[in-house]
Amino acid sequence: MIHAIAIDDEPLALVVIKSLCERSNGVNLQKTFTQPSEALRYLHKYPVDLIFCDIQMPAMSGINLVKALPQKTMVIFTTAYSEYAVVSYELNAIDYLLKPINLKRFTQAISKAQDYFDYINKRGENTDENIFVRADFSLVKIPLADILYIEGLADYLKIHIKDRKTIVARMSMKDMMEKLNSKDFIRVHRSFIVPFSKIESVRGTTLVLGDKEFPIGRTYADDFLNRYSS
Repeated sequence: MIHAIAIDDEPLALVVIKSLCERSNGVNLQKTFTQPSEALRYLHKYPVDLIFCDIQMPAMSGINLVKALPQKTMVIFTTAYSEYAVVSYELNAIDYLLKPINLKRFTQAISKAQDYFDYINKRGENTDENIFVRADFSLVKIPLADILYIEGLADYLKIHIKDRKTIVARMSMKDMMEKLNSKDFIRVHRSFIVPFSKIESVRGTTLVLGDKEFPIGRTYADDFLNRYSS
């Protein structure tokens, strides 16, 4: 069970959040606050797993509140203003809900929070079969088995996935390799990471994976060839 609180300077908005939580499985809304300072005092004494937080509040913005949190806590921003989406991304929010919030969209956000909660707490049987990346202003779950290859583009990555649109995430190749299981994936070039088991053949400094060919960079050649020939 995910334990949560909600913070919004509008009491009606808190009524909506409370109603949505009651209709969703897996979330226990412990308390609601109209004053951010009171919420912070509560969190210092009683940490929770998830915070629903409005962004535009007169006493303290939701952005400053999240920055002041005493511990790492999952956050779902709730706001009427779409221009804050980038900020929510930079603050590593689980999701970003635009008011008025409907049940379907709320349930999607809770599902993301539950998946990530299980992942960081290593619960369930599939926690090592997925990774989570931040893209499209929220947290995205990607099954490792569905990754076709990963392409590096300056400060961004393109994650090519089976039967799904390509995900663009702002992160480095090094950070991505740390997320991936090194037994299943290998970096073969400064711009490419591929699933090792899906490599079909190697011709000189080129490897074949499905209908695509990838160059093997000089920096990565020795490590790749030692592993591939063993």
